Amino acid sequence: MASVEFEHVEKVYPGGTRAVSDCNLRIDDGELMVFVGPSGCGKSTLLRLVAGLEELTRGTLRIGDRAVNDLTPQERNIAMVFQDYALYPYMTVRANLEFPLKMRKLERDEIQRRVDWAADLLDIAPLLDRLPKQLSGGQRQRVAMGRALVREPTVFLLDEPLSNLDAKLRVQVRAEIGELQRRTGTTMIYVTHDQVEAMTLGHRVAVLFEGRLQQVAPPRQLYDRPANVFVAGFIGNPPMNLFRAHVCAEPDGGGTLLVGDTRLPLSSDRFPTAQLRQLADRPLTAGARPEALHIAAAESASIAAVVEQLESLGHETLVHAVLESDRSVRLVARLQGMPDFEVNAAVRVQIDPQQIYLFGENGKALGG
Repeated sequence: MASVEFEHVEKVYPGGTRAVSDCNLRIDDGELMVFVGPSGCGKSTLLRLVAGLEELTRGTLRIGDRAVNDLTPQERNIAMVFQDYALYPYMTVRANLEFPLKMRKLERDEIQRRVDWAADLLDIAPLLDRLPKQLSGGQRQRVAMGRALVREPTVFLLDEPLSNLDAKLRVQVRAEIGELQRRTGTTMIYVTHDQVEAMTLGHRVAVLFEGRLQQVAPPRQLYDRPANVFVAGFIGNPPMNLFRAHVCAEPDGGGTLLVGDTRLPLSSDRFPTAQLRQLADRPLTAGARPEALHIAAAESASIAAVVEQLESLGHETLVHAVLESDRSVRLVARLQGMPDFEVNAAVRVQIDPQQIYLFGENGKALGG
């Protein structure tokens, strides 16, 4: 096992396409790091750079205490699991597990020990004599992970390993991967576009956009303290409500947020009066998670809106609404249970002042 460190790493493909820009990141020994972001953000490229399947354009990549820029994939002792499993179809499960060990010319007893260990760990011992075509998707994925584990790698790489599984299997195998990492203590780098996987699996999560790291933090911190507008709008399902607004400093201290023609109170704990005065009358982006929005009975400190759509999920309902004063501003509220109003209903929306976020013109988060 080993740490992984990116030092000013860049990757530019022939033709000028820049996939990764100035990446600086340390992944600790025994950590499960998740790379997440939209398609084309550079997350799989970073994984392939670690594996040695791509060459760095600039910078240094370290695994443990040594730079590996000039090492071949075989010399790095990295194991990688792909989304399409990449099993040999004509080999049994046992033969698939043994193959990388035979290539390394290990002793027969050592091969047997490692295969039995991985089979027991992943609960695939009853499958050892079957062919891949006789296995379910979840079983194939466990075999692919077993084939990587038997090599006893220093770093374990997983490239969207659950994308070919149905929803139920994804939940099951996701839990198995988390448990596997806890039991082995192996350094893992996991790539996904699915933020549910990222938030439930990662010790820390690295959010990427257009080849750049936007924020690296534990899942809870990403959700509660997004570093910028992109992270705020990407993390969360539904994502954070984001809309243009202005801050108004009040004569008696504190401030309010002007949304459309309505003033909403701002928390002095999150936004000190001195900061609010500096922000007054500057165009800002405000944000609030769907669970911070409530349907109000009174008109005070609430926004007039019209319901456009209701998504009932049984235990909760997602209410999609537009502001009455500005129909370009759309809000989503997450309400418990089933509301007693319908589409086109006029409602008043309150936003919890403690859960209002502000972002500057450069997109960076403001406040505490």
